Amino acid sequence: MRSRTGIAPRVAAVIAAVLGLLAPLLSFATPAQAAATGFHIQNGRLLEASGNDFVMRGVNHAHTWYPGETQSLADVKKLGANTVRVVLSDGHRWTKNSAEDVAAVIAQCKANRLICVLEVHDTTGYGEEAAAGTLDHAADYWIGLKDVLAGQENYVIINIGNEPWGNTNPAGWTEPTIAAVKQLRSAGFAHTIMVDAPNWGQDWQGVMRANARSVYDADTTGNLIFSIHMYSVYDTAQEITDYLNAFVSAELPILIGEFGGPPDQYGDPDEDTMMAAAQQLRLGYLAWSWSGNTDPILDLATDFDPNRLSSWGRRIFNGANGIAATSEEAAIYSAGGGDTTPPTAPGTPTASAVTSSSATLNWAAATDANGVTGYDVVRVSGASETAATTTTGTSATVTGLAPETSYSFAVYARDAAGNRSQRSGTVTVTTSSGGSSAACGVGYRVTNEWPGGFQGEIVLRNTGSSAINGWTLRWAFPDSQRVSNLWGGAATQSGAEVSVASVSYTATIAPAGSVTLGFTATKGGTNPSPTAFTLNGSACSLA
Repeated sequence: MRSRTGIAPRVAAVIAAVLGLLAPLLSFATPAQAAATGFHIQNGRLLEASGNDFVMRGVNHAHTWYPGETQSLADVKKLGANTVRVVLSDGHRWTKNSAEDVAAVIAQCKANRLICVLEVHDTTGYGEEAAAGTLDHAADYWIGLKDVLAGQENYVIINIGNEPWGNTNPAGWTEPTIAAVKQLRSAGFAHTIMVDAPNWGQDWQGVMRANARSVYDADTTGNLIFSIHMYSVYDTAQEITDYLNAFVSAELPILIGEFGGPPDQYGDPDEDTMMAAAQQLRLGYLAWSWSGNTDPILDLATDFDPNRLSSWGRRIFNGANGIAATSEEAAIYSAGGGDTTPPTAPGTPTASAVTSSSATLNWAAATDANGVTGYDVVRVSGASETAATTTTGTSATVTGLAPETSYSFAVYARDAAGNRSQRSGTVTVTTSSGGSSAACGVGYRVTNEWPGGFQGEIVLRNTGSSAINGWTLRWAFPDSQRVSNLWGGAATQSGAEVSVASVSYTATIAPAGSVTLGFTATKGGTNPSPTAFTLNGSACSLA
């Protein structure tokens, strides 16, 4: 995100108005997967060739501007990283990295047991930054490196172009991204391909989020992962978790390819939530950046010295949900080609201490020759599942549940090599009513409208004196409106009756606090607003 030319421009005044209007992802189907020779995608997850789940934990390194700082790869590895995203240039804007140089970088990554994400930085801010290059030019650069990259599918992921669209007409991002992916596939590349979002990587207008399915489906191999860059646009927990959960729910692979924590003139990013959400959802993250920023506030290490970590560096490597605590080395580097034997399945969980908004689960431990390192608890709904929480023990409390609602949960075990067990049996729990009425207010408005459809927003306020922990909001549409997509909750509709249950990141509403729901819907010739809302069975005032 931050290069030697400084931070990318933003349209700060528009951000707050637009973030709440991001459209959710559409289809939940996943295309058939092609046979993999290295890293590949399955059910929205990044896997190694062996089938091991791989979660990136690493940093960005500005190699193209500091080609002599090759010791940096060894340094970040010693601090626990399993991945490094390497800045390269295709020659459009900066000095082109030669095939010999790229081959040497890959060799250094492998020597230091790191996975290499290689990216072309020249595309940064295309359409708004006059000096930026195109994705087509970046694709030509990768094709010119085919002899260097062939056979490295176990170790290298190709990030076609960094932040390849600015804030000017970001909708123009979709077709060039699809074209660049097809260009690489037509040239015979089998690698996992990574694509960055528009809006200088931050997608605050939701273009990548809305078009991710079409971009993913355009890659007939299904071997594509999306990268969101999170800086000051993402300064609240809801914005972060809403964005990441939208991709996870749709089984579309995503990672946080860049992020920052220190505040700047545009705002204060919520790095704690970024890292916690990535850990809960088992998504990768790559912090910006090791060293060498023109504005050194984002330097993880001062002057490339691993013994002089900045406060930002200490947060990333040694803080909660940081690299040291959560990184797992790629199994390809383990002796003998890696431990590929998964743990046994955990025992079927049992439930206790079920309340209106939480349940505690316990299960029998899994076994593994090299030791179980953690468990992933998932919420199961038909053929789909959603991450609920992770833990290193054999019990966990799942929070953020809606009252009077049935849920099914299951558990996976993981070992140190990233192998994941078969899923345990499922347990079904039904939350209680909560025992008390909620005091609430609702603001409803139409934010956009077109023939046959519209976009709406609901602000749900807690007007009582105690926190609301888990909720279900209900209303009836007066005409033929029907919700097609909703974010901020889980919606069902029967006829005119709509019911929205809270999700983990909207379940708790503090006194005088609020949560915002957004949705798209179809309509007939008229579009009258609902006249009544209930929360957990209690009527809400209208604001």
